[in-house]
Amino acid sequence: MNVKTALILLLLALATIFALVCVLLTRGRGPGTCQHQPPEPEVPEDGRSLVFADLTPEELVQVVRYLQGSLGVPLVDASHAKPSDNCIASVDVQLPAKAEVLQFLDAGGARPPREALAVLYFGSQEDPNVTEYVVGPLPVPTYHRDVTVQKYGGKVPYHRRPVTGVEYVAISALIQHELRKAPRFLAACCASDGTDLAALTTAPRGFKSGDRSSWFVIFHAVEGTGYYVLPVGLEVLVEHGELDISLWYLSQVFYNGRYFSSTTKLEADFVAGSLEVIRVEKPQDATVMGSMRPRRPPGTPGPLQYEPQGPRYSVRGNRVTFQGWSIAFGMNPNTGPRLFDIRYRRERIIYELSLQEALALYGSNCPGGMSTRYLDGSFGIGRFAYELVRGVDCPYTATYVDRHYLAESDVPRTNQNSLCVFEHDAALPLRRHFSDMQSLYYGGLRKNVLVIRAVSTLINYDYVWDFMFHSNGAVEVRVHATGYISSSFFHGRGIDYGNKVGPHTLGTMHLHHIHYKVDLDIGGQLNSLEAQDMGYEQLKAPWSEQNTIVRPFLHRGRLERENEAAFPLEAPLPRYLSFTGPKTNRWGHARSYRLQVVSFPGKHLPDSSPMERAVSWGRYKLAVTRRKEEEPTSTSVYNQNDPWTPTVAFADFIDNETITNEDLVAWISVGFLHVPHAEDIPNTVTVGNGVGFFLRPYNYFDEDPSVDSPDSIYFSSEREAEACETNPIACLPAAACAPQLPPFRYGGFLNISLPPPPGRL
Repeated sequence: MNVKTALILLLLALATIFALVCVLLTRGRGPGTCQHQPPEPEVPEDGRSLVFADLTPEELVQVVRYLQGSLGVPLVDASHAKPSDNCIASVDVQLPAKAEVLQFLDAGGARPPREALAVLYFGSQEDPNVTEYVVGPLPVPTYHRDVTVQKYGGKVPYHRRPVTGVEYVAISALIQHELRKAPRFLAACCASDGTDLAALTTAPRGFKSGDRSSWFVIFHAVEGTGYYVLPVGLEVLVEHGELDISLWYLSQVFYNGRYFSSTTKLEADFVAGSLEVIRVEKPQDATVMGSMRPRRPPGTPGPLQYEPQGPRYSVRGNRVTFQGWSIAFGMNPNTGPRLFDIRYRRERIIYELSLQEALALYGSNCPGGMSTRYLDGSFGIGRFAYELVRGVDCPYTATYVDRHYLAESDVPRTNQNSLCVFEHDAALPLRRHFSDMQSLYYGGLRKNVLVIRAVSTLINYDYVWDFMFHSNGAVEVRVHATGYISSSFFHGRGIDYGNKVGPHTLGTMHLHHIHYKVDLDIGGQLNSLEAQDMGYEQLKAPWSEQNTIVRPFLHRGRLERENEAAFPLEAPLPRYLSFTGPKTNRWGHARSYRLQVVSFPGKHLPDSSPMERAVSWGRYKLAVTRRKEEEPTSTSVYNQNDPWTPTVAFADFIDNETITNEDLVAWISVGFLHVPHAEDIPNTVTVGNGVGFFLRPYNYFDEDPSVDSPDSIYFSSEREAEACETNPIACLPAAACAPQLPPFRYGGFLNISLPPPPGRL
């Protein structure tokens, strides 16, 4: 062997040794790419959670097909049905009775039949009405039954139905026709011929049951920006109660503090010189107030959240699992997000957690603003939860889920990527301690939380709905309001009803009140409600009787009846209010979950208001009632257009029944008063505009369950803080992988098939 060959072999040997050393050194490090490593499911993945699942597009199609062939009356596609037609207004899942579901989930009982709830408008018959049918079984229906009388005590009067897109289009055409009767006025007041103006509906629609008349507020419309802060001072009252659209008409016109019988009268007074006009120039794109277009070139991207070894949660069908948590999720087209069968460590804590209603109540010295009490469920909180923007509405790497619905159409529609799930680093320790006494050590746990989120856009306002699950067994629910304020034209004593935020714009005061249903099952269905609060007592010091001590002590008491557990909105809650189960923890205390409300609401409507009963849930910060199948929701979509004779009045739920060792429901109201100000232009920010509540374990465990979290770290002066086995965070450079970010795409505008009608739709 010559020297050259020996050198080559030596080099090859060294290269082999080097490669083996590298392999040994890198063995055990994280993968080079982020791979989803789903956790072990907390409940068997046998499809049982599908008992709560929203209807699929295929199921929706089957229900429509069945109804079209089984009712014996012609049905017009709701997307172009007139008030005088029959149509399918909506279809949603009909959830089985709780007893049937629990028998199936917990006791090996039969799976309940899968059914749908179909709402039909019957306008083409002698007695027009709204009828609700349960249709089943799915996927191929063979029966239907009318449940309207069972649910509401009678047929639902036709005037209570929500206003449809077809009606809004007809109203828009009527307004345009009437505006053409005042050309010189429009040119003087608004530099417009009327075709470039937008109208926003108000609600409720009149003063008494049977009324169907709506004020529409007129704004300058500018492409690519919100018109809600650009009022021109003109408002019109439309009478649209007749089934024949040709009989609709304008009954009043309002401008700058004055009322007129018609646009013709308005024009005549202007021509005669008896009407003062305040000219509002049409905004230009570059300077329009309320524009969200960036004013500076894009900067460098901010920090992004990423998962070093892929997501640690799992989404399978309609169920999410994460570090002991298991949650079934869905979306009601009217009321929005709803969760079921919420378990922690395999134990059910909550059977149902669902949004019920969102009330926005305005004040103004203009007729549209002063009469507005929006009940957003009647417009469609879930229906208008559109596609979320990756990296803005939710973290870039979140899991995005499509939602399907059928409303005002015979064809199902999909809001793609309209619900997101992600693990969130709250950038705050869940718990920690640094010891500098007796011994030196540090123990801590990052506050990571699972978030389920949707965002509903109800024309001007955007509501961010969050449901959060913490590693100590706590559930957090919160809502943030953003989007545009709704405004009135500034005139007279407008300052009594808000702040001036533009040359002619009054940011009108309003309150947001949100209502939730929480059906708790703490250690089973039979629960009680316990209140604890503090007091002070004065006593002589046992070791020095000439001196006294004032010491705090704990009041404990059980609330026995519903009337005791109905807390008025402005009254304080007991500082500790807990839902207790029948069993005790290791220390002899009833296993409980504590309710903690975070809210700063405006005042509820006075009892003297003729529509107060329709929103009587707003009387209470908290009301606890016995659960009843016949009381599934605190309100109804029919309450908006007939609040004077509400279809569902929550106050009737509270009838002083016993709530000790019963299946209980907590009905929770949160909200805030919003007095718009200059900084609400262009948009209301979420900072400070968030409210909600916590459900926290209280003696439910023997110790904080987060001690079992794999995210805990501990090191001391005797243990190396940089060691991987002590502190995994110290090894992130070795274990982390570069996130494989999906390409940014957005198809949300593809879901909008019609031009926006002049209303909150």
